[in-house]
Formats: sequence, C-alpha cells, structure tokens
Amino acid sequence: MLFALLSALMLGLAAGAVWMVPTLYLRQPLPWLALPLGWLLGKAIRHWVRPASGNAAILAALATFIAALYVNLLTAAARIAGLMGLGLIDSMRTAGFRLLLQLAEMGCTSTDGVWFIAGMGIAAFVALRPDRQPKTSG
Repeated sequence: MLFALLSALMLGLAAGAVWMVPTLYLRQPLPWLALPLGWLLGKAIRHWVRPASGNAAILAALATFIAALYVNLLTAAARIAGLMGLGLIDSMRTAGFRLLLQLAEMGCTSTDGVWFIAGMGIAAFVALRPDRQPKTSG
C-alpha cells in the first residue's frame, strides 16, 4: 500500500507538470483540465491497485488533488519568475512553499475549486469501476 501511495503522489506530480504546459502556453488557468486528468489518473490507479476498491478511489482522488495543487504552485512560481526575471527553479527557491501556496490560493476562484473537486470525483469513480474483461471466443 505504501508503494501505491508513493506511486499516486508521483503520478499526481507528473500530471500537474503536464497540466502546466497548456496553462503556460495559453497564459491562463485551465481548471477544467482536472476532469480529463482525473479520468486518466483514476484509470491508471485502477490498473495498479488490486482489487479496485475504496483504497484505489482515495488514491486516485489524492493524485488529482496533488496535480491541481502542483499546477497552481507552478503557475505562481512562473508568475514570480516572469515578474522578477528569475528562472523557474530560482523563483521557487526564493519564494518558498508557503508564499507559493498563498499566491496559488489567491489565484484560484471558487469555480476553480468546483472543477478540482469534480476532477477528484471522476478519478475516484473511475478507480472504483471494475475493468471490463475482453470477451474471448471459444
């Protein structure tokens, strides 16, 4: 179970980094991407945790939450980097986790939270569904 938790955290961080690419490209927050990312994370975790149970649903929702948190922290760090002429890593080190968290919180609206919660719900739902076994003709 510890390995599954660690894997879910790493998947969430990876999904947040992937989420950051279109966010930076379009220069606007894309909270609705929590829905497809939640679906993908739920599907991935469902295949890892056997049997698909409440644990898989919790891990999928956690991974989606981590992805949403990480993309917001990265967005705040990118804004600082752009305003101060720093690199992304330098701005993250300079600002620190607490300041980035506060800036991420200030940048989110209440509808963003609804998107994130919906994505977490989709992830949990998909992780709970059993896999369909392919029909074999015999």
